[in-house]
Amino acid sequence: MPDLHTCTACPRLAAFVAEARAAHPDWHAAPVAPWGDPRAPILILGLAPGYRGANRTGRPFRGDRSGAWVYRALYEARLADSPDPEAAGGCLLGARITNAVKCVPPENKPTGHEIATCRALWLAGELADPALRVLVALGGVAHQAILDTLGLRRADHPFAHAAEHALRDGLVLLDSYHPSPHNSSTGRLSWEAFRAVFGRAAALGRTTP
Repeated sequence: MPDLHTCTACPRLAAFVAEARAAHPDWHAAPVAPWGDPRAPILILGLAPGYRGANRTGRPFRGDRSGAWVYRALYEARLADSPDPEAAGGCLLGARITNAVKCVPPENKPTGHEIATCRALWLAGELADPALRVLVALGGVAHQAILDTLGLRRADHPFAHAAEHALRDGLVLLDSYHPSPHNSSTGRLSWEAFRAVFGRAAALGRTTP
């Protein structure tokens, strides 16, 4: 198995990341590892690093408008000690953040093969953590990646904002629209609706044995 930080399993993504690294030598511009409590009961899963967000900073959802919503929601749910991921010493509390695809894709659109490759190499291991009790999928791709990794039928667990799915072994999957500007700026996703999902995740993470 390759090392995540030097993974080049997807040639198109590896080439795009290399281009970003050449254009911006001070950026992270490499696969982005999960961040947060390694034994957390709550895992938040996004789509992929944003070009000027996690691809630049090296931390999932850090440095762009989507991330501002995520960290504010984590803070208000008492899953982070600061709403600002740039804060010195900022950390997550009982939560962990990762992406279905670890490398930034062109136009923010990974292919099905790239999603499947990343799922087999990295996401399967992340979801096998016995400490996990709650999964939060930010968007349909993340939702499908979780189901495919766990070998569950998509038809049995349809994606919808604020949907709650009881999976096996007491694991719960919560769905949210992705907090991208496309959703948050158009009214498709309100702040209240987004925050509520994280509040529910926090409640489940604290009460589920």
